Amino acid sequence: MTSIDLNADLGEGFGRWTLTDDERLLSVVTSANVACGFHAGDAPTMRRVCELAAARGVRIGAQVSYRDLAGFGRRAMDVPPAELTAEVAYQIGALEVFARAAGTRVAYVKPHGALYNRVVRDEEQARAVLDGVLLADPTLPVLGLPGSRLLELAAKAGLPAVEEAFADRAYTDEGTLVARGQEGALVTDPEAVLRRSVDLARSGEVVTLSGRRIEMKARSLCLHGDTPGAVDLARQVRDALEAAGVRVEAFA
Repeated sequence: MTSIDLNADLGEGFGRWTLTDDERLLSVVTSANVACGFHAGDAPTMRRVCELAAARGVRIGAQVSYRDLAGFGRRAMDVPPAELTAEVAYQIGALEVFARAAGTRVAYVKPHGALYNRVVRDEEQARAVLDGVLLADPTLPVLGLPGSRLLELAAKAGLPAVEEAFADRAYTDEGTLVARGQEGALVTDPEAVLRRSVDLARSGEVVTLSGRRIEMKARSLCLHGDTPGAVDLARQVRDALEAAGVRVEAFA
C-alpha cells in the first residue's frame, strides 16, 4: 500500500501571540515541524508543543531558520557558514531538551522559509546547515525539496534524505516553489489542494503553475498551519488520502 507522512509547521507563536492551532493540528498530522525560536517560537511554546506531540505519538522535527523573528524567517539573509552551522545546531539542541523531557526525541530536521529555499541551490549554505545537523546529531534525517543541494549533501554524508512536497504551494517547471510574492504562489482552493495531495501521494507528480505536469516524488506532504481554515483542510486532506487507499504514517 502507498504511504505518506503528513507534516505541518507548528509552535509558530511567541509570548502571548499565537499563530497555529497546534493542539488540533496534532490530531491530524504525523510529523510536527516545531519552530525553534529563530523565526518563531519560544521556550514555553516549544515545551508545550513537544508535550502535546509526544502524547499523540506525533514525530517531532526541528524547524531551523535564519535568525529573523521580525521577518518570520522569510527574508533573504547572508549568514557566514560557521555562524549558520552553530545556529542550526543550537536550535536542534534547544528543541531536543524539551522533546526528551516529554519522553521522546527530535526525529528529523527541516529548514524553514528563506533558508529552505536558499539551500535548494546554494551549496555553501546547504553545507553549513548539514554541518549543523551533524554537529547536533549525526543520525538525524533531513527533510527538504526533491533535488535540492541540501538533500544531495545529506545523502552523501550518510543521513536519511527525505523528500517532501507541498499541496498548497505552486511549483515552477523546474520543480522549485514559486516565490510567495508571485501571483498564484499559494493554492487556496480546497478541492485543488485535495486533488493535488492524492495525486502527489499516488502518482508522485504535480501540475506546475504553467500547467506542466512534472515528477514530484515525496515521502512527506507539508500542510501549512498558518493559513485560514488550516485544521479543517488538513483533516480533509488526510481523509481524502485514506479514502484513496493511501496509508498516512510518519517517515521517522
